[in-house]
Amino acid sequence: MNNFNFDNRTKIIFGKGTESEVGKLTKIYGKKVLLHFGGGSIKRFGLYAKILKSLHENNIDFIELGGVAPNPRLGLVNEGIALCRKEKVDFILAVGGGSVIDSAKAIAMGVPYNGDVWDFFDGKAFVEAALPLGVVLTIPAAGSETSTATVITKEEGLIKRGSGSPLVVPMFAIMNPELTYTLPNFQTACGAVDMIGHVIERYITKVKNVELTDRLCESVIRTVINNAPKAITNNNDYNARAEIMWSGTLAHNGLVGTGRQDDWASHGIEHELSAIYDIAHGAGLAMIYPAWMKYVYKEDVNRFAMFANKVFNIDINPFDLEETALKGIKALEDFYVSIGMPIRMSDLDIDGKNIDLMAEKATLNGKMTLGAFKVLDINDVKAIYKLAL
Repeated sequence: MNNFNFDNRTKIIFGKGTESEVGKLTKIYGKKVLLHFGGGSIKRFGLYAKILKSLHENNIDFIELGGVAPNPRLGLVNEGIALCRKEKVDFILAVGGGSVIDSAKAIAMGVPYNGDVWDFFDGKAFVEAALPLGVVLTIPAAGSETSTATVITKEEGLIKRGSGSPLVVPMFAIMNPELTYTLPNFQTACGAVDMIGHVIERYITKVKNVELTDRLCESVIRTVINNAPKAITNNNDYNARAEIMWSGTLAHNGLVGTGRQDDWASHGIEHELSAIYDIAHGAGLAMIYPAWMKYVYKEDVNRFAMFANKVFNIDINPFDLEETALKGIKALEDFYVSIGMPIRMSDLDIDGKNIDLMAEKATLNGKMTLGAFKVLDINDVKAIYKLAL
């Protein structure tokens, strides 16, 4: 097990009706608030009115900025930064899923920074200050409600990059599974894939003697696999929704990665896919993960055989671990298909014409490698895209 630091400051307020506490929590941290959200769904289903009622009851002054799109855009981030500076905002309240939270984090990073906020995503600057923020979670998927990370798409060049800092970990996250009842099944399924992906990035490691976190990783993945079909079959299954929502947080708050070496190559490869084709991140990961696994599993066949056994109850063939490993990858693909996810680019009518471009962007024209379990160069990335066709 590697040395590690673990610190997660987010206060979790979990359960039915907890959104009514948002005003009381917000006034602890701010006097002038940016209410940040996506489209019209929070208004159509009544959450917006509940948020406003709680803010008014606690005498909180706020301004609004809606319009966050999936794969959140730099243009809106810059608009939010300018608005916060003009209105002297001192706290950001993100109401939505990962895209809204990521956009809020980028705004929080950018407000006190004198340069271009994209500097953080280009690696030209490090976050030294940020506005505090809180979350009312409506889409369990990205785990951004307790993570250090944010991912933004720059419209010019369709460049999707991640950044982050402990300074943008939310102060609180209100998590009511009832708020997810109205999610389309596709979004629920994409969220399940994203959660599983966040765990796989930590689980597939060459670090030895990480038994505890191995079991934690496997438990989170199994919980998602067990409950996502239930939530899709019955949108109002509170227990299934609760298991999924909490799994999404545990998948990405850093706990299951303690003492391990993360990989993150698949996320980097997928980001270029969703940047160019504007597909849901979870759908892109459903295509990339099986392809990546098929490309790298021989680096440690034992670990992939363990994944097959512990997650999918596949018996280990001691005489042919490769067979067991491949069965585990196939089982993951079958699960994705069972919840309506694409597992090939061709499932979404995406051909291979942009493979070279995506690989160049993912590796900064071959100047950067991806991953840690198996270090990938530009040709490796191209090969993985081809396996995902």
